[in-house]
Amino acid sequence: MRVLNQSLPLLIPEQTAKVIIFDFDGTIADSFDAVFKISNRLAAQFGYPPTSVEEANELKKLSSREILKRSKVPLFKLPFLIRRLRSELNREIARLEPIPGIKDALLELKRQGHHLGIVTSNSRQNVIAFLEAQDMRELFDFIESGLTLFGKGRIIQQILRQKEIAPAKAIYVGDETRDVEAARKIGIQVIAVCWGFNSCEVLAAQSPDFLIRRPADLAAVMAH
Repeated sequence: MRVLNQSLPLLIPEQTAKVIIFDFDGTIADSFDAVFKISNRLAAQFGYPPTSVEEANELKKLSSREILKRSKVPLFKLPFLIRRLRSELNREIARLEPIPGIKDALLELKRQGHHLGIVTSNSRQNVIAFLEAQDMRELFDFIESGLTLFGKGRIIQQILRQKEIAPAKAIYVGDETRDVEAARKIGIQVIAVCWGFNSCEVLAAQSPDFLIRRPADLAAVMAH
């Protein structure tokens, strides 16, 4: 896990302002096709079977832990696979597009006075390269990453502690069941989004605080 490189507190004087922490892949960046192709390209090297488009669509109906179990990737290989995925994805960053409507939604959240951040299992380098290419870098107060699939909760806790943010002031936004799980573990609210990897149905089964279908709904949720 990376050492967090920003330790200054975030000043949040507004009564209704929140610190909104986003997942990256599938939530902000439309990276599914790129990750799908890279994963299949690495299958033989890391000892798991390649996935067809039909199988990938079926995986969207499973939880993150069920997907990992079905993939049959040995756990000891997982950090090496994530690192390789990050490296390969770096070559695709310039071709990735934002989720349609997400930039306007982020701009509206900033207009409302909220502070935005990113916590991801992708690399910080990849995220920054994408945001700069899309003229979105200045929207985010912090970007943190970890070489883990199920350790986002620990990273978010470190951010809250180092930046002196009360859990009640924070909310996490993600597109997978593991994002809901991470928020639940540390006691912050979570918005699950239906435009990413996991289906609306499997996300709803995790009972997130909010379940939304389009980026424009983010501002409506945060305005209440």
